[in-house]
Amino acid sequence: MENSKWLATVASIWIQCTSGASYTFGIYSATLKSSQGYDQSTLDTVSVFKDIGANIGLLSGLLYDAVADNHRRSSRFGSGLSLVYLAGAVQCFAGYFLMWLSITGVIHRPHVLLMCLFMFMAAHAQTFFNTANVVVAVRNFPDYSGTGVGIMKGFLGLSRAILIQIYQTLFDGKPTTFLLMLAVFPTLVSLALMSFVHANPSNTSNDKPHLNSFSLIALVMATYLMIIIIFQNIFTFPSWAHILTTSVLIILVLSPLQIAHAAQTNEQLPPSPAMAPLIMTSEAQEEVEMNLPQTMGTINFWLLFLAMVCALGSGLATINNITQLGESLDYSTVQINAMVSLWSIWNFLGRFGGGFVSDLFLHRYGGGRPLFICFTQLTMVAGYLIIGYSGNLYIGSVIVGVCYGSQWSLMPTITSEIFGVKHMGTIFNTIAAANPIGSYIFSVQVIGSIYDREAQARGGSCHGLHCFMLSYFIFAAVCGFGVLVSLVLFLRTRAFYGSILQRRLKRLQG
Repeated sequence: MENSKWLATVASIWIQCTSGASYTFGIYSATLKSSQGYDQSTLDTVSVFKDIGANIGLLSGLLYDAVADNHRRSSRFGSGLSLVYLAGAVQCFAGYFLMWLSITGVIHRPHVLLMCLFMFMAAHAQTFFNTANVVVAVRNFPDYSGTGVGIMKGFLGLSRAILIQIYQTLFDGKPTTFLLMLAVFPTLVSLALMSFVHANPSNTSNDKPHLNSFSLIALVMATYLMIIIIFQNIFTFPSWAHILTTSVLIILVLSPLQIAHAAQTNEQLPPSPAMAPLIMTSEAQEEVEMNLPQTMGTINFWLLFLAMVCALGSGLATINNITQLGESLDYSTVQINAMVSLWSIWNFLGRFGGGFVSDLFLHRYGGGRPLFICFTQLTMVAGYLIIGYSGNLYIGSVIVGVCYGSQWSLMPTITSEIFGVKHMGTIFNTIAAANPIGSYIFSVQVIGSIYDREAQARGGSCHGLHCFMLSYFIFAAVCGFGVLVSLVLFLRTRAFYGSILQRRLKRLQG
């Protein structure tokens, strides 16, 4: 089991389950604000550095590529790949621990810019964990890279809910202690498991059933967390209820180990014709291998980047402003908190579904994945129009949350297929910069400026559908433009995806 790609998958899943600490900012933000004497704008400035750190993963991509280059002839990256996790662990511990020291008064109140640096380091650690886990999944499951990426991105999406459940069980009402937990817990998990994660693309003919089992566990866990979140927003849980629900959650988190054992047992079985590999590693990974400068010189790179600015930017702007949006539409605090909490579940469904469904469609019909960016952005248009016309956040937030999440599994997978796997870590992290860039444009220049103008005209505050209506009409138009951009990308790459289907049919007929 030590050298198994299945054990590597389980280790990656567990690291992903603890890597989403940047999504838990709301738990300790009030304590950070009061302890440092910040006003709201200063706290928002610190939060911006959280978003930048969590989404600018160029350094993690470059480090991964260097590790891969130095160990190219080996079937296992071993200690070299561990450098990526170690770099993330050091930043995670340093960032959160220094913030904890500041809040507890152990060190004098740091300058705001220094606190921004602490927050950036803490959030930036996530990119190192995520890059290693996603790229290894693509290398280990070349035939089902969409499903592999969807599983990794899905568990990262669930990590916020998992970490908060642990917090509510152990440290409820103690956000300062939770900050210390964020410094220690993800760091120890990554250090303990990093030696088990490696690229080992062995026999791929029996991958699908076991990947489906991992997917089923992810869906069960998401459903379980959704039920817990709903009940916690309706009832007050006693301590024994938190202990019970968290214990069940831990059992679910540990359950992938049994799948890995079963998969390793069947690893040497002869391949079934019905499960013949779609893309042989030697075919898929050696046909196209482009580095970042070469990639940025192509039209396809900028089409994908522009599509992500439209989808990711408008989606992140929505979640960043959902509290203010709900208040202006007279939603209760309980309703707003429920929507914020459930966003992680919708985000998970999109991350997982985008990879799984696009894999299914590719294997059956040879359809290119960029077409799914078209579909999801077209659906986002509908979600934004629902919010803009009716103010219905229940339906709108679900649609936007699912479609936003799907981009995080589609984009890395498309990157590996169009530009190759060799420099995938650097390339997809560069494209991910579209998230904070788009968020700034749509949060500050669209939602923020339009809301401030409406509020100023009404004496400093704004209530009603008109406060955000124009913003969401603009978002709908932006995603409509994103549909056209991704459609062009699909048309430019359809011949490549068609050749994948032809190779599969030849193998089946042979």
